[in-house]
Amino acid sequence: MSFTPVIRRTPPRLYRSKLFVPGSRPQLFAKAAASAADVVCLDLEDAVAPADKDKARDNIVEVLHDVDFGRKLVSVRINGLDTHWCYRDVLALVEKGGERLDAIMIPKVGSAADVYAIDMLVTQASAAVGRRKQIGLEVIIETALGLGNIDEIAGASARLESLHFGSADYAASQGMRTTNIGGGNSDYVMLTDALADGRRERHWNDLWHYPLFRMCQAARAHGLVPIDGPFGDYSDADGFRAQAMRTAILGCEGKWAIHPSQVALANEIFTPPQKEVTRAKAILAAMKEAQDKGLGAATLNGVLIDAASIRQAQVIVEQMALIVGQDTD
Repeated sequence: MSFTPVIRRTPPRLYRSKLFVPGSRPQLFAKAAASAADVVCLDLEDAVAPADKDKARDNIVEVLHDVDFGRKLVSVRINGLDTHWCYRDVLALVEKGGERLDAIMIPKVGSAADVYAIDMLVTQASAAVGRRKQIGLEVIIETALGLGNIDEIAGASARLESLHFGSADYAASQGMRTTNIGGGNSDYVMLTDALADGRRERHWNDLWHYPLFRMCQAARAHGLVPIDGPFGDYSDADGFRAQAMRTAILGCEGKWAIHPSQVALANEIFTPPQKEVTRAKAILAAMKEAQDKGLGAATLNGVLIDAASIRQAQVIVEQMALIVGQDTD
């Protein structure tokens, strides 16, 4: 382990599914609160038309007082720092939204200064009204600038809890020739050498791999939680599942749901498989037995397990305990 001071870790929470709800559609708020989503994000940005911004803000302030979200995390995606709605969003949420709000999501973050600016507003407004619960910050990496500055962004504030990847705006920022929101592209391929009959197979590549990998790396290096963003075609359950499985393997702990049908899919994929939970518990038990005997390592079914194995197993067991706890409420 590096001599660098121990990384501050975000408190263990469930982020498997993050359901987005437009602030301009208050009729959906109670349904979102009653859903199986781990996180509900009330949206003031892309899902709200300019003419509806002020009313949507009022709707969200009201729902934070009136609707019971249970143990769900509740966040609000504010408008970008380049708009005149941004500071009013922050002040209204902090000063009028009561204590239910858990986090503010900042879109299109390009530099650490963007995070600092929102942190300053939240801190001053919180002090002014005597808030008891600290509001966390969530950052969306969805520009080439943001990805280039991702390490500085990830270390910009003690309020930061999670990094999220927004594929659509990222693709536009980078000038990518695709209109897909997540998923593959039939032109982003490699060809095999010619087969015996002269044919060449086409192998699709993952055009989102690098930014997602980089986001996961920066998040973990700074003790934050990486979350995959939207999958646009909510009628394509298989495509959503394939995308989410890839990002889960990369290290993401959850994925956005832009439609209620995607919540169950995200919960399924980001719940550790039972065989992994069983193995993790067995690893912890075997290692405890080895330590009781004064040994630094042990074997399980012929495979060496050591301190690194324990850390991996503990992550799985702790996450499953959170899921079981929520499901039994």
